[in-house]
Amino acid sequence: MSLTNSSAAQVDVRGPRFAAWITTAVLVAVLVIASFAPPVAGILLAAQTVVFALGAALGPRRSPYGALFATVVAPRVGPPSETEPTPPLRFAQGVGFAFALIGTVALLTGAVTLGIVAAGFALFAALLNAAFGVCLGCRIYPLIARLRPQTT
Repeated sequence: MSLTNSSAAQVDVRGPRFAAWITTAVLVAVLVIASFAPPVAGILLAAQTVVFALGAALGPRRSPYGALFATVVAPRVGPPSETEPTPPLRFAQGVGFAFALIGTVALLTGAVTLGIVAAGFALFAALLNAAFGVCLGCRIYPLIARLRPQTT
């Protein structure tokens, strides 16, 4: 996929941060619930895993949290003053998916410590994006993109 400056390849930076805040809240709930009901935490983390999968597959605009931002929040906050490319955001959602999937399977199979650690990694990344605008997956994306074979 080539990266262009067209609006289709760009997204309002406030959308992913909004999504990161919701993700942060969900993952905090997962960690709290895991301390007394790991299977319930696993089910909640499974729902977040689906959200990550949809974000990776469909992109930030069509993910559940992105759609919520676009329909409820964006019309109230005005046009974006800054945009960012979508491929790194999709990659970041894929990384979140991987950690959430590991955490879900671990919590649902009784490997609670592994589940908490995996959810904790996802929480760390989500909180960094939400609070400080630092997307770890987006920072890693250019390094991974260099490893892909170039097409002419």
